[in-house]
Amino acid sequence: MTKRFATRLALVATMTVLVTPAISAQQSDDAAPPPPKPGKPINTGDVLSGELNAMKVRDVKNGGKKVATYQITSEPRRLPPPNGLCNLETGPETFQLVPNGDTQAAQLKTFAGKEISVKVDEVACASDPGQMSEAVITKWSIIKKQ
Repeated sequence: MTKRFATRLALVATMTVLVTPAISAQQSDDAAPPPPKPGKPINTGDVLSGELNAMKVRDVKNGGKKVATYQITSEPRRLPPPNGLCNLETGPETFQLVPNGDTQAAQLKTFAGKEISVKVDEVACASDPGQMSEAVITKWSIIKKQ
């Protein structure tokens, strides 16, 4: 009888050891953080601030020539319809600045690696090959710091 009791006790102990981690893992899955909220909207005329990064990428439209590309990293922002969140959970965090001419390109070059603010006049989700950001700002102007 004692042998049968010891066998049953060992079986219960083994089951307890095996089941306890599964229960605690299930409880930790239930306590997962809530999904992130979409960023605040960005509309025409709004100001976008962040660090300006400079990159060299190959321009697929001009025979693969390397060109300077500039990108602002910011908090997540929602774009106006129909672009919305750019197929992202919270909205884009990286915005490529497209210079309209050599003057704007030279302006951006001086601010590379620094915090800047730009007034957004036209923004859309990235869609062309070679775009290194989640969204593209095609019309913009730098806001001078006071």
